[in-house]
Amino acid sequence: MKKIILLLLSVLFFNLGLLAQNNTDEKLWWAGITSQGHLMPVSNTYKANTIDNTYGNQAQPLLLSNKGDVIWSEEPFEFKIENNEVTILQAKGEIIKTKVGTTLKSGYMYASETYFPPQGKLPNELLIAKPQYNTWIELMYDQNQTDVLKYAHDIIDNGFPPGVLMIDDNWQEDYGKWNFHPGRFPNPKAMMEELHNLGFKVMLWVCPFVSPDCDVYRNLASKGAFLVNDLGQKQNNTMPTVDLRNNAKPEIVSWWNGFSAVLDLSNPVAEKWFKSQLDFLQKEYGVDGFKFDAGDARYYKNGRSKGNASANDQATLFGEIGLSYPLNEYRAMWKMGGQPLVQRLRDKAHNWNDLQKLVPSMLLQGIMGYYFNCPDLIGGGEFTSFLRSAKIDQELIVRSAQCHALMPMMQFSVAPWRILDDTHFEAVKRAVEIRRKYVDYILDEAKKTAQTGEPTIRSLEYAYPNSGYGKINQQFLIGDKLLVAPIVEKGITELKVYLPEGKWKAFNGKTYKGDKQIIIPVGINDIPYFEKL
Repeated sequence: MKKIILLLLSVLFFNLGLLAQNNTDEKLWWAGITSQGHLMPVSNTYKANTIDNTYGNQAQPLLLSNKGDVIWSEEPFEFKIENNEVTILQAKGEIIKTKVGTTLKSGYMYASETYFPPQGKLPNELLIAKPQYNTWIELMYDQNQTDVLKYAHDIIDNGFPPGVLMIDDNWQEDYGKWNFHPGRFPNPKAMMEELHNLGFKVMLWVCPFVSPDCDVYRNLASKGAFLVNDLGQKQNNTMPTVDLRNNAKPEIVSWWNGFSAVLDLSNPVAEKWFKSQLDFLQKEYGVDGFKFDAGDARYYKNGRSKGNASANDQATLFGEIGLSYPLNEYRAMWKMGGQPLVQRLRDKAHNWNDLQKLVPSMLLQGIMGYYFNCPDLIGGGEFTSFLRSAKIDQELIVRSAQCHALMPMMQFSVAPWRILDDTHFEAVKRAVEIRRKYVDYILDEAKKTAQTGEPTIRSLEYAYPNSGYGKINQQFLIGDKLLVAPIVEKGITELKVYLPEGKWKAFNGKTYKGDKQIIIPVGINDIPYFEKL
């Protein structure tokens, strides 16, 4: 009897502590900077500047509060949040402040309808209906025909369903020379035919950069297709503003793979040329779509464009390219909410701290209009985490796959069959099977999103406003009927889950009455999810 009383008291004090932590009267803010989703919601001190900066991921000139506050501008701005209030420090355009209702949902729906309305279209449904596979971690910079085909066959042979296969960076001859490297891909048509016969759709990695030591660069420079360097004019000095061929001197930007010229997509010449390269790949080889990398505003900030486009505008123009290709993916974006574009989180390291960033960032993407969203690669996308000297945490791979499994999309890269023992490998396969069970529901919710603008993945605060859930950012809802509380900490054998009002049927077959916190035992095969009855 004494043990029962102590248990009841501990549950009571736990829930009282939760209510104290989540004060329903506290104003909380979400800012449109996806890569900092783990810092949201903000209630105390935060500062950011989106002028020439998308923070390595999607960004939106929007702030929302859980009390219906909406702050928007058509241009980037700098701001700070302190003591629950927002101060604009500098702005490139008009700041529009609106109060709509009293909830996060009411503010978001107003922003969605007013500033980035849904287009009624999905990206290609296969991106949701089946797992995605990316060759990056397995092949890194050695993308080649033999190993791409081996990876595809290994997917099938190990019992995974075919889906979208993304061939990552270095399949091409050079940056800007968008043809298959003849040494590494001796017969790309035959490769594409074999991949299609296996049941895959194929996407290729591309970027808006052109290497300055190739014939493509010289041709495009003569046509004014690049951002140009006008540093000499800005500083009123003797630096030349033309190259030796008397072309406007292109701006050469430093990025993670070297130094390149960057396309000025405000110039129709550049846009037409880039799309012609993509269209050729589709027509000539049967390529199905493209992974659009880079496009970050910071790569454009020092150059001058033909159309007088700002750095942020250039990021938007790069996003607009993808609208012509339903099989698409972006990692950086500006002001393109509501569009049928897949938005992936930026690369994460292979560690638990970065795994814990997935859910809050996915939730933030949703209320910024980037709701056709994908977490980073399962287990992490930073390739240095998987070099030969790196230590693989098998439990982390499993929990990462489980976290992805009931999100709008899931994407593999490191091969589970190569790095996992039988127990952990079977746990990953079980996560894929659980997704298969719910994929029709997830796809239906995504279709609703395309029509209504309501995010597919939602926070408890969004769905159950002003109920003390504002700071719960490691649980999420898909639609309004599927609640997921993924395990994102190492060694967890029991998990605390907060169930909103109603009755919920759990993954373990039990039914729970909501509006309370529960503690449930979990094993390596378990994804804690709950269906609302």
